[in-house]
Amino acid sequence: MSEVLGIGLDLVEVARIERAVARWGDCFLSRVFTPREIADCRMDRPTRPGDPAPVGRGGFRSEALAARFAAKEAVFKALGRGRPELGWHDAEVVSDARGRPEVVLSGRALSLAAELGVVHVLVSLSHLRGLAGAQVVASGRSAVRQAE
Repeated sequence: MSEVLGIGLDLVEVARIERAVARWGDCFLSRVFTPREIADCRMDRPTRPGDPAPVGRGGFRSEALAARFAAKEAVFKALGRGRPELGWHDAEVVSDARGRPEVVLSGRALSLAAELGVVHVLVSLSHLRGLAGAQVVASGRSAVRQAE
């Protein structure tokens, strides 16, 4: 039986991400987001029902970038760790075949999740009037209980 092992919630102002993209451009994008995340947030990619409207500067959907940024922060919180212990690329936010967001862990985040007994990482993204947010639930079987 699976149990909730961690919950993370984060909000970010969309304008904060727009400012970072305007100031640091590709350097910021490649430091924080994976190539797949960057491609998913480009304005010129085909959209799916429910996708944020193309807005912002630099050829990106700012709300989508901000929601992914918030999701990464929420993953770190759900795992009980933060930056710089976990890297930005250790949590990748992608869309499944139906367009639903999902988290792919790698590197230190994947190792930590295994250590904690995390099997599933569920994510929900939202945005409204200049804010983007994400909630993450990490579930599995507690490593402490597994040892019992």
